Parts: sequence; C-alpha cells; structure tokens
Amino acid sequence: MEFELQILYAINNLHNPILDKIMVGITSLADGGIIWIALAILLLCIKKTRKCGFLMLISMFLGVIIGNGILKNLVARGRPCWVDPNIPLLIPNPKDYSFPSGHTLASLEASVMIFLHNKKWGTVCLIISMLIAFSRMYLFVHFPTDILGGAILGTIISISVYNIYENIKNKQKNEEIEE
Repeated sequence: MEFELQILYAINNLHNPILDKIMVGITSLADGGIIWIALAILLLCIKKTRKCGFLMLISMFLGVIIGNGILKNLVARGRPCWVDPNIPLLIPNPKDYSFPSGHTLASLEASVMIFLHNKKWGTVCLIISMLIAFSRMYLFVHFPTDILGGAILGTIISISVYNIYENIKNKQKNEEIEE
C-alpha cells in the first residue's frame, strides 16, 4: 500500500485549478455508471446497435453484482482518502469500499463491449474510460490496484458476456440447420 500511496502523492503534485475542474467533470461522467447506461439505452433504440446496448447492460449489471456487491464488501479495502485524510478532496468522500473501482469497472465493461462491436467507437470509449480511471486516482479516492482490478474485471465480464451470447447464437443457428 505504501508504494501505491507514493504513486498517488506523485499524481497529487499535478493538481492545479484547471485540471482539478477537468478531473471532477471527467469522474462525474461515470457517477453511477450514468454515461454508460445512457449510451447503452441509446444503442438499444437503434436496430443496428441493439445487441451492443443489450450486452452492455448485461455486463454492467453483472459488474454491479460481482464488483460492487460482492468484491467490495469481501475485500473491504479502505480508500486512500481514508488512509490519509490530509489530502483535500474535490468530490464528496465515498462511503463504500475501494476495491475494485466501480467507475473503472463500469467504464471498461461498456467500452470493451463497444470495442467488440465497433473498433473505432470502442477506441474512443476506451480513451474516455482511461481518463475516468485516472481521474479516480487524481481525486485520491482509489489506489492504482483498485483501478487495475476494475479494468481487468470489467474486461473479463464484457468479453465473457459477448462470447456467451455468440455461443448461444451459434448453437441456435446450428440447431436450425440440423432441423
């Protein structure tokens, strides 16, 4: 944890009034997964992207259960701002545990799913996700391993949901051919 705090202190040296406002804005995009939920609902409304939106919502639902419901409470890791309350926070002090980062988890679930369907827009979303993840460290509410854990878990969940869906679809297609 000491090494991670050193990384966070180094990031803390980047603070300035302009970057502070930018990072608060970036992190708020993913508060409650709102940007990703809204995007998934929008994608659901368009026939061509309906599958992507549907799989995004399934991935994020699983992330809430696995990441926020189970892992956060199982690991019960305190946040950096709880460990060192001397660093002033620019956002309200989160009340839930730190590992994994829920903002990062939801962002990667959504971005990876979009990437699996459309590389161009998925790359844009992955960049936004990286900025959101970095903002969580900049704002001193997550350790680097919280971010890494959220990113890995989000990627695994999305790829798994996508592969399960494709396997079910292919199985149904094969059964129709056999009949």
